[in-house]
Amino acid sequence: MDHSGHGMTMDLPPFTLGRGLAWSADPFFLIACLLGLALYGWGVVRLVRRGDKWPVGRTVAFVAGVLSVALMMCTKLNDYGMVMFSVHMVQHMVISMVSPILLLLGAPVTLALRALPPAGRGRKGPRELLLMLLHSRYMRIITHPAFTIPLFIASLYALYFTPLFDTLMGSRAGHIGMMVHFLAVGVVFFWPIMGVDPGPHRPGYLMRMLELFAGMPFHAFFGIALMMASSPMVETFKNPPASLGIDALSDQNAAGGIAWAFSEVPSVLVLLALLFQWYASEERQARRSDRAAERDGDKELAAYNAYLASLNTRGG
Repeated sequence: MDHSGHGMTMDLPPFTLGRGLAWSADPFFLIACLLGLALYGWGVVRLVRRGDKWPVGRTVAFVAGVLSVALMMCTKLNDYGMVMFSVHMVQHMVISMVSPILLLLGAPVTLALRALPPAGRGRKGPRELLLMLLHSRYMRIITHPAFTIPLFIASLYALYFTPLFDTLMGSRAGHIGMMVHFLAVGVVFFWPIMGVDPGPHRPGYLMRMLELFAGMPFHAFFGIALMMASSPMVETFKNPPASLGIDALSDQNAAGGIAWAFSEVPSVLVLLALLFQWYASEERQARRSDRAAERDGDKELAAYNAYLASLNTRGG
């Protein structure tokens, strides 16, 4: 099927979920997804062969993240998304707000650092280059909330309410670039907040929750703006093919509803993940304190008891 401009997929029948989920692979995303799964699988196998453990939950989360991208980009949802605003909005929301969370919970950077062999003294291999990138000034900038929150917001307003969206949708390369951008923006936004991987910007749990909620209301406002609009706002979707049997304004209102509803879903998912991580962190800290107390015979408690006894003696 032709993906070369606005006239693409003109012969699509009316949308149903069955038709939307039919196989229609975008070669770029198909290769990227297969490569991602293969590299992750290689890392896990390498650790297991070495006798190391890798949590099954992380593997499941990463695979689910890759499959969520494939579901959006390697089915007819991608074809319908070129001519229906509502379907495109599902693609955008999943790829920018669900896929990144799942991929990050898979801890791919941690896996890479554990699986890649050190290059040896004085040499730089993939592992060393990855560490250099993680500790670089560039990474500190792009994971800082002063960068990630405005970028997250601009990806909605600056894209859809300017001619940039129509320009990108006019070519296959532009469309692929836009979807890669959505995924990348989601990753850099959610990574400092709930990523398991090491990163240059990792604030306390309360601050992370504030970062999360700083971006989400703008998604809701964006959705409401689309729902309340009295005329189609995006040129690409102004004249849907007659074969779809849809009204452009109704479809735009549906897209707004999807954007508004999706602003809640990741908030709840990430909040649950954060609370779980916070609890696990507190448990680890408590276990460390217990071990330290066992090692030194609980010196702190003994010193405190001696202090109380001295007060008692003085009082007597």
